[in-house]
Amino acid sequence: MTQEARGVDASGANKTVGRKGMTDRTQRRIGVGGQVGPIGLGCMSMSWGYDRGHWDEAASIAVIHRALELGVTLLDTADAYGPFTNEKLVGRAIAGRREQAFVATKVGLVVDGALNYHRNGRPEHIYGACDASLARLAVDHIDLYQLHRVDPAVPIEDSVAAMSQLVTAGKVRAIGLSEVSVDEASRANAVHPISSIQSEMSLWTRDARDNGTLDWCAQQGAAFLAYAPLGRGFLTGNIASRHDLPGDDWRRDNPRFTDQAIQANAALVDTVRDIAAQHAATPAQVALSWLLHQGDHVIPIPGTKTLRYLEQNAGAATVPLQPEELATLNSLAPAVGSRY
Repeated sequence: MTQEARGVDASGANKTVGRKGMTDRTQRRIGVGGQVGPIGLGCMSMSWGYDRGHWDEAASIAVIHRALELGVTLLDTADAYGPFTNEKLVGRAIAGRREQAFVATKVGLVVDGALNYHRNGRPEHIYGACDASLARLAVDHIDLYQLHRVDPAVPIEDSVAAMSQLVTAGKVRAIGLSEVSVDEASRANAVHPISSIQSEMSLWTRDARDNGTLDWCAQQGAAFLAYAPLGRGFLTGNIASRHDLPGDDWRRDNPRFTDQAIQANAALVDTVRDIAAQHAATPAQVALSWLLHQGDHVIPIPGTKTLRYLEQNAGAATVPLQPEELATLNSLAPAVGSRY
């Protein structure tokens, strides 16, 4: 099965959007960075993470082009994805289309030869990494530069101060953080205005709603970028067992993708599927719509490298959930299994 058929993105053939797409819908603001469509595009899976050996650069570039047509203007990448190859792909895709795209990339994770992540938030690393990202993306500025992870060896104030210097230099428009606590966000915000926080959030990962991160973003006028908004594919309803994942898929080692956890979490997807049927929508569209209903500052960034799923994901912005449906989704039991 392909990555998308296994459920990394939406499934089914209904509910697509036309060429005008979300350009007719309400935009959402990313702090001082500007406005974007209500749903963004995570580009990581186009060249990193899932489905190794099945990446198609031409197809991925076509997806990005279509995304921009549909008003899916936020393109999220990172220097660590590849490493480096994902930024180059995005750069090639937006050539001649720079004014349509809101480019968000990240710094602070370094990938070694064994493909393991290491944190590096030192100012000197950030300065050099920014210049390298600008070159790979072939742009003169980055719309949103995000600290991928806080380096425990470097005070977050020092990392953000370095990023602030990049804003002063005109290389970066706005600063974001990823996977931070409210305390870390507040400390960073005292150094330079934080325009966004990116963390995992979905119907089966609601930590940001429960730990105050969503509220902090709303209070500070910052966007919340929800990655893995489809529960790493589970919320599409296309994963019934670990056998639906390829043998080399890292999710096979994830606690939520054991056969026992999948069976225990099936009721969650059944509820989403029932609500989707009432709207002639896909379960993935309902999952994304639920996120959009969590606040005007919430922007899901589902990833896909297939046109059909891109269009279905974009169509989630038109799925209206009724108060009783939101109440049902809000009351779903927590997912079985930790997220890592």
